[in-house]
Amino acid sequence: MLFLCQMMNQIKPCRTIFAFFIFFLNIPVLFAQPAKKEFDGKIEKLSKELDAIIKHDAKIEVIADGFGWVEGPLWIESKKMLLVSDVLNNTVYKWTPKKGKEVYLEYSGYTGTVPRTEELGSNGLALSHKGELLLCQHGDRRVARMNASLDNPKANYTTLANTYKGKKFDSPNDLVIKSNGDIYFTDPPYGLEKGVNNPSKAAPYQGVYRISKNGEVTLLVDSISRPNGIAFFPDEKSLLIANSDGEKPYLYLYDLDRDGLLVNGRIFQNDRGTDGIKIDKQGNVFTTGQGGVWIYNKKGVLLGKIKIEGSTSNCAFADNYKTLFITADNNLLKVDLCPHCPKS
Repeated sequence: MLFLCQMMNQIKPCRTIFAFFIFFLNIPVLFAQPAKKEFDGKIEKLSKELDAIIKHDAKIEVIADGFGWVEGPLWIESKKMLLVSDVLNNTVYKWTPKKGKEVYLEYSGYTGTVPRTEELGSNGLALSHKGELLLCQHGDRRVARMNASLDNPKANYTTLANTYKGKKFDSPNDLVIKSNGDIYFTDPPYGLEKGVNNPSKAAPYQGVYRISKNGEVTLLVDSISRPNGIAFFPDEKSLLIANSDGEKPYLYLYDLDRDGLLVNGRIFQNDRGTDGIKIDKQGNVFTTGQGGVWIYNKKGVLLGKIKIEGSTSNCAFADNYKTLFITADNNLLKVDLCPHCPKS
């Protein structure tokens, strides 16, 4: 629903309406862990290459629901837990195989006192090389670090970046950390009340930025209308950025120069508008959006689809690429992958 509205450039009011209906439709499950159930979807194989990634009969399982709009999945192997952002409810939830869905961190994206609506929570989540939780915070319009341990989370944050040349960010959305510690992130307008028409919007563009390990902020790209998902290929020589603009539904591929700047931008795929991106260790690209998760090889050939009715916002690998978690509207889904299956 949300992605269809986005394709019509109406995502902000539609997400508010969506949240209203989801709340009332899910009252019975908001305070109880739902039983696991199979989701209405299927695997569509378009290439034999898919056999080494996922089985054709893999089950799509609902492991949690009752979210407002779930995003930013992050698997933390050392804790055997998945963190996800509920963007509309300003909360990070934890999911574990033993206990299921639990509140992990409140005030995850907005710590202000002035009441506000729409996408105020955190979105993209990541772990720093020191094991610290990093958050793209829509409401506070910054990339921040949680000043607490993973075992004892608290809404106490240090700002890593919130401006570029004195202009405040709109709503940092997704992030990825390079092996040298640099943080690359996207900044679309989705967390601003009234979007691009918000009078507090400072920059006349939507940016993709880098926070260097010394804290310096660099504008990398200002030509993508709605930058969203972002991911490195395994060798970190190239990077993908999703544009979730219905009029320009492109996946952009950039090379990195010796200074870590983006060069040689071109279109990797234009099959559909994409929200989140993850890339496995073989360079296979998992993209989310309307209709499920689409899987490409590193050359951009579409190998297959995890077909899911409605919108998917992002995904995350776990268990050494044996598991894929998918955030989809108000559902959290799980699919078993097959990274060591023989090719047919």
